[in-house]
Amino acid sequence: MVKFSKELEAQLIPEWKDAFVNYWQLKKQIKKIKVTRSPKHSDGADANFGRSIFDTIRFLAGKYYCNSGNTEIIKVRSKTMEDGDAEVYETELAQLFSEEDEVRVFFERLDEELNKVNQFYKTRESEFLERGEILNKQLHILMELKQILVDRRRKNPPSRPNPEVFPHSPYRDSDFCESQESDDTNSEISQTDEVIATLERNGVNFINSVATKTKTKAKKGKPNMAMRVDIPTTTPTRAISAVTSMLWEDLVNNPKKEGSAEFINKRKIQCAEKMIRGAFVELYRGLGLLKTYSSLNMVAFTKILKKFDKVSCQQASANYLKVVKRSHFISSDKVVRLMDEVESIFTKHFAHNDRKKAMKFLRPHQQKDSHMVTFFVGLFTGCFVSLFSVYAILAHLSGIFSPSTEPAYMETVYPVFSMFALLSLHLFMHGCNLFMWKSTRINYNFIFEFQPSTALKYRDAFLICTTFMTAVVGAMVIHLLLRAASFSPGQVDAIPGILLLIFIAMLICPFDILYRPARFCFIRILRNIVCSPFYRVLMVDFFMADQLTSQIPLMRYLENTACYFLAGNFRTHRHETCHSGKLYRELNYVISFLPYYWRAMQCARRWFDESDVNHLANMGKYVSAMVAAGARITYARQPNHLWFVIVLVTSVVATVYQLYWDFVKDWGLLNPKSKNLWLRDDLILKNKRIYYMSIGLNVVLRVAWVETVFHFNHVRDIQSKLIDFLLASLEVIRRGHWNFYRLENEHLNNVGKFRAVKTVPLPFRETDSDG
Repeated sequence: MVKFSKELEAQLIPEWKDAFVNYWQLKKQIKKIKVTRSPKHSDGADANFGRSIFDTIRFLAGKYYCNSGNTEIIKVRSKTMEDGDAEVYETELAQLFSEEDEVRVFFERLDEELNKVNQFYKTRESEFLERGEILNKQLHILMELKQILVDRRRKNPPSRPNPEVFPHSPYRDSDFCESQESDDTNSEISQTDEVIATLERNGVNFINSVATKTKTKAKKGKPNMAMRVDIPTTTPTRAISAVTSMLWEDLVNNPKKEGSAEFINKRKIQCAEKMIRGAFVELYRGLGLLKTYSSLNMVAFTKILKKFDKVSCQQASANYLKVVKRSHFISSDKVVRLMDEVESIFTKHFAHNDRKKAMKFLRPHQQKDSHMVTFFVGLFTGCFVSLFSVYAILAHLSGIFSPSTEPAYMETVYPVFSMFALLSLHLFMHGCNLFMWKSTRINYNFIFEFQPSTALKYRDAFLICTTFMTAVVGAMVIHLLLRAASFSPGQVDAIPGILLLIFIAMLICPFDILYRPARFCFIRILRNIVCSPFYRVLMVDFFMADQLTSQIPLMRYLENTACYFLAGNFRTHRHETCHSGKLYRELNYVISFLPYYWRAMQCARRWFDESDVNHLANMGKYVSAMVAAGARITYARQPNHLWFVIVLVTSVVATVYQLYWDFVKDWGLLNPKSKNLWLRDDLILKNKRIYYMSIGLNVVLRVAWVETVFHFNHVRDIQSKLIDFLLASLEVIRRGHWNFYRLENEHLNNVGKFRAVKTVPLPFRETDSDG
């Protein structure tokens, strides 16, 4: 049977952990009570004797004594604080416990936990109730705007005017979904004005309407309230549309023109409906978490009071549990009623009265871990090890890595397989990250805003990695076998290209197979990165862009592969064509700059959206990395003393900049005032030495560029390529190691702010208007 402490730890909400009952502290206090009371029940004179037939009689007498204490031994009083909002509970002990300090401390702490849980529940409940009212109002606005669109399309006047219908307010600082100029007939304008006049008589004011302008002339100086559509500019289309709409309004439209009210078009309504639907889903999820919070805390109070009764031989739990059940977090049914209301609203308006469809959105089922996935992971791991052993033997027998062998293999085929190997290593590190995040209860799905039902699990990542590497090493073995069988080099060297085309086809496959949600999510994230800064930057976007900064060697291998196959060099077997071209050499700079450029543009976009200067400082880190990367490429082509000094200075500055940002900003460590020496106050891993070792490991792997500059070991060209691949692999390992602590710090920030539910922006917002 699983102990309740472990069950509570497994089921509690990680972001609200500090708000739960501190069951472990109360359990320790009960152990102290047990220690202090044990001498009173033990007879020192009988300690030297063995068991006797009277032990059973003593045990039954003790049980009778424990069960006979039905008198009221505690009194729990509730009192209201001076502000009148908070209700706190205090326990008064009877004479039986009044002289026992440990019992008094236990009930004081129990009262503190009850008050903490009660207050937290009230705060979250009021937030969700307020959010529910706002969403209800937003939904009414949406429904009436949709009705207006339908009526205007039919050229009939709106049938159900509602006081919560608001047109779009053309403000300069507004964000638009897709602006579209609509040419209305005179009859439609007159019908619209009648609707506006009807709604304004009910207290709703509109910007640029005739009636509003008339009232404004009569009541100058008094601002009016209006509603605007606030669709975030998350895509380039929306951003460009917002700018063009503002310019069109300034250059063409006359905002002072009588009766120039602009209504919402269909695409804006669709965007608003999607935002409101997502907000309802998050509200329902938050209500479910609060309901779980209430039930788990109730069970925790029940368990800990039963333990106290068992130790003290008194029935104190009954009186205290009555108070707990009367407390707000148990007696209030507002959360349950709001959940029922959200279910009915969502079913009616977003699922066409199909409750089963609505529940798929509100309560998505997580797929259970399949044992078949684990089986195939083991199977492909064994296949990979076997095939790699065969490849090592064949490579040794054929001597492809020896200096005397023709360098064609290392120049043509080796970069392709190195690219696959680096990608597979990154997948393996991602699987390790997923495993560690799950083991330490880091809510990575919430941080990345992934759907739990479709997000990759660590077994899935390992399955993709092992399958990937088995196919790659199998292709390498086949390539060597065909090469040894005297097939033409043009036919044999086409194998890596065919393998690359197969993997690209699998990535963009539109059918619902091979983890399609994860594949399309990956493509969408890459699109957001490439099109920076036009897309709004999410956590998953800049996290993936950071991964790309560690995969610059992979991108160089991809450049080499593309040149080799697109130029048809695999037929002629002339590998020097790509390396001798000027365009190829210039692309080295572009590829070395691109990941840092994308990341810098993301920082610029975040600074523009959030006005946080830290994003500009972060952008400076990537600019310094770009300068250092360009200096190293130039030094490799012009190895003189001047460029050596430039490389040394720029690389040292960039490395120090990156290390500071890693430890202080990304990991949240090196806090001199922390209770954990030079770490941070909250640590997920219990062993502090792991953090110190991780700091040292990150420093060592960050300065691996020294080998590429100083060349401590003067080796031949083949060994140099192998060393480059080893350094690239170490950088991928460093990035996977960095990922864990980066997400740990983000998770702890969410825990500190009790942020367990995503806040979805809403489309309709009140604005002040001077008419």
